[in-house]
Amino acid sequence: MITLRQLRYLASLARHRHFGRAAEACAVTQPALSMQVRELEREIGAVLVERRRGEIALTETGLEVARRAEHILAAARDLVDFARHREILSGELRLGIIPTLAPYILPRVLPRLQTAYPQLRLDMRETQTKTLLTELVAGDLDAVLLALPVDAEVETRPLFVDPFLLAVPAAEPLPTHGRVTSADVDRRRLILLEEGHCLRDQALAFCAPARDEAPTGLGATSLTTVMQMVANNYGVTLLPEVAVGVEVRDRRVKLLRFVAPEPTRTIGLAWRRTSPRKQDFAALGEILTRTLVASAPSRAPAAKNLRRERPRRRASLP
Repeated sequence: MITLRQLRYLASLARHRHFGRAAEACAVTQPALSMQVRELEREIGAVLVERRRGEIALTETGLEVARRAEHILAAARDLVDFARHREILSGELRLGIIPTLAPYILPRVLPRLQTAYPQLRLDMRETQTKTLLTELVAGDLDAVLLALPVDAEVETRPLFVDPFLLAVPAAEPLPTHGRVTSADVDRRRLILLEEGHCLRDQALAFCAPARDEAPTGLGATSLTTVMQMVANNYGVTLLPEVAVGVEVRDRRVKLLRFVAPEPTRTIGLAWRRTSPRKQDFAALGEILTRTLVASAPSRAPAAKNLRRERPRRRASLP
């Protein structure tokens, strides 16, 4: 009989395309994983893996079995969640979050979350959107906090709108009209995160540089690095407002607002359609929205049914 363990090993092999890495991800030895995959092939009566020297490839049947295995494994995890988590936000919750959100919202949200739901144990995973969605669909994560929309068959809940600001070296002159437009952005000096970050794609979509105005070849893995490059007069960048309090502490950098309608991104939660924990995600979204919207008057809820608190006063931008 086919077992969930066999399906999990095949799914890991399909993801890593390497017996050693797949075994490490499953916390088993390589021979044990290989033996279970061979047993699965005997049960199914088909070759699933082409074994070559130094590499492996899945057969057409293997790819389809691995795809279906991901759905079966996710459904099994959802079944366990349904049985275990009878109280709102209790037990383990595996939350994924993109790097352009994690350092800026977690310090504000986690204390309130811990106070409101002391029985919750939050396991965090910070990486790029594509990886998070893959792990979400596979059942390795329960929910993901990221920029919407997403290209995956999942349910989503918009939480708040996060405007972009133009970060420039402090020595640059202010625009005569007080606010900037996309035409004011020097595309040749635009510093972006490296490929794979959704923030890079959002900045390029707004600025739409021509071929002769391609962004600088400089790329970074974090907004902290990007802002240091701006401070040292290497160029300019688009900075999400949620990151201002952490990333803009250098007098060599100033921020400029865009004219209306400002470029923005919508931040939201995503989860599997089959997940039984939708009440948990609603409660988590409520705390996220109350905490973050209350601390930024220009940031608005992205859904009408989310309550907004009275904003606190903060320093104004040009």
